[in-house]
Amino acid sequence: MRAILLEIHDAILAGDAAAVRERVQAALATGNPAAEILDQAMVPAMAEVGRRFECEEYFVPEMLVCAQAMQEGLSLLRPQLSTGQVKSAGTVVAGSVQGDLHEIGKNLVCTLLEGAGFTVHNLGCDVPAQRIVEAVRAGAQVVALSALLTTTMPAMKTVIEALEQAGLRQRVVVVVGGAPVTAEYARSIGADGYAPDANRAVALVRSLVG
Repeated sequence: MRAILLEIHDAILAGDAAAVRERVQAALATGNPAAEILDQAMVPAMAEVGRRFECEEYFVPEMLVCAQAMQEGLSLLRPQLSTGQVKSAGTVVAGSVQGDLHEIGKNLVCTLLEGAGFTVHNLGCDVPAQRIVEAVRAGAQVVALSALLTTTMPAMKTVIEALEQAGLRQRVVVVVGGAPVTAEYARSIGADGYAPDANRAVALVRSLVG
């Protein structure tokens, strides 16, 4: 790995957003393609963050800091990446379901998915089923739903039913997560998968899209 790419990689692992921004700017200024910075420095760094999380070397606070550092660099790359330099790994639409105002976990999943090369449309919180349906009509391949309250979990099933009624269910992968959600619940509502944390959510989406 070229020295400047290694510096970006290590700055993400350190959660140093200022260093990531400075080194990404320098890499772009010296002619490093945005696609190369993403594929050779940022994606491997977030993969290593995920590995360290699984090994309990990192915990949620460390993941959040690293994800924020990655986002700092990604914000500089997006204008060039959007011109088609990089083939997206897939398009994901994500949201906390209607009635649920919690976003921290869902936002972390979105950040890690972006770091893994996916195009992510984060619809925020309290998202009605129809907005998800419209996003799938627009081309999303994956729907990622989050709920932190047992009272809002049924809205996940509402989204799946809305996709079925619109004739779109077979076109899209639906994954769910959140503190009260379980694999059994995911199966019971017809979701394609469940992940208990952000890192495993990325692995799940990769496996289902692949």
